[in-house]
Amino acid sequence: MELLVYIPKQTPRINYIFRHICGRILGFKVKFCSKVEDFIAFEGVKFSYAKKRLGNEVFIQKFGLLEESGINDLNFSMDIWQDVPCFFRVSSESDIPFDIFSASFYLVTRYEEYQPHVKNDVDSYPIEESLAYQHEFLKTPVVDVWAYKLKAILKIKFPDQKFPEKKFKSHFLISVSKAFKHRHNGFVRFVGATLRDLFQLQLKSMFDRFKTMLRFQQDPYDIYDELIDFAKENRLQLDFYFQLSNYSRYTKSISYNKRIYHKLIKSMGDYGDLGLLPGFEALYSFEILKKEKKRWQSIVNRSLSKALIKNYHLNFPDAYLNFNKLEIEEDFSMGYQRNIGFRAGTCTSFQFYDLNLEQVSGLVVQPYVLNSNVLRNLDVYEKIEELKQLKSSIKAVNGQMNFIFENSDFADRSFKNAIFAMMKEMI
Repeated sequence: MELLVYIPKQTPRINYIFRHICGRILGFKVKFCSKVEDFIAFEGVKFSYAKKRLGNEVFIQKFGLLEESGINDLNFSMDIWQDVPCFFRVSSESDIPFDIFSASFYLVTRYEEYQPHVKNDVDSYPIEESLAYQHEFLKTPVVDVWAYKLKAILKIKFPDQKFPEKKFKSHFLISVSKAFKHRHNGFVRFVGATLRDLFQLQLKSMFDRFKTMLRFQQDPYDIYDELIDFAKENRLQLDFYFQLSNYSRYTKSISYNKRIYHKLIKSMGDYGDLGLLPGFEALYSFEILKKEKKRWQSIVNRSLSKALIKNYHLNFPDAYLNFNKLEIEEDFSMGYQRNIGFRAGTCTSFQFYDLNLEQVSGLVVQPYVLNSNVLRNLDVYEKIEELKQLKSSIKAVNGQMNFIFENSDFADRSFKNAIFAMMKEMI
């Protein structure tokens, strides 16, 4: 369904954020016009975005951010509108008291992350400096909520028009940075790990390693068949992301050359989509990332389209620039490792916008709600209740909940059962 927007002048920023809000979130095919007569003659759903109202149309007054270029210091205050946080206030002439498009652009492009900040040890950008954390709307997909409030206004103005609809979805991703805990690691690593456990008096770990190597018990991280059975039983899709880095301080998995690893990767491709889990070094070296992509493609025998960063910081925006150069189509790394919520303020996928070049890339960013690192040393069942409330707010805007786990999360039986219970509630 077509939506017409009157704007005096089109800019790359306007084109980008309108296609996210009106297109990706609300499902319209967006069309712009700058001639008043064309706007008046159009009989479908429409509104104007300008400094002044034309007549009695739905009117959103612009704040001005979408006409700027580059990264500037912005002075603004927070407000509340219909119980939802908002900013970039405009005059009372506007049908919405703030510029939802400028505010959404600020959040979705991660404008604040381009500004000077002190990096932390996990996420690069410290959550404490984010607007969403400071003003307590991290767990609200405000961009989508704003979009649906605009939709409600348009429905009142155009009651005879049929509006597009989409459905809520949940999506579960499994990262595999270490495919097996004990098996297939090689004799030298087996001896080294055993001696380490002996010197540190980690006798249980040592005996577990021996029992696994002697095949008296299954490797703790070899939970793939159980995951597939769970997915089939509950009719959900699991996607798998495998690391193919050189052995290093940060990478302890089996060699990417091993046939058993290739067999595992290919077999998981029968049950869900596959993607790359870049190693630590690949996040800072384009050439290493390029090598890891080639390794992945030689194993899977198709082009790499998806990537995920789970346990290293995102290195924004450089990681996205490199993904885009390598023609990776989707990324699932947009979130906070140690906090539940929406880093970019939206529960809808969006294209990466490079603020330095004022350019939209082909990379589609799929924001996640929860990284399993959040759950370490916590009562998972208590978090389920919190996530159920979050699910309700996402369903209200027909968004998507992405969850990031790793195979090692399922090694402990009680933790595994708690995660399975969580996943069932989130479907």
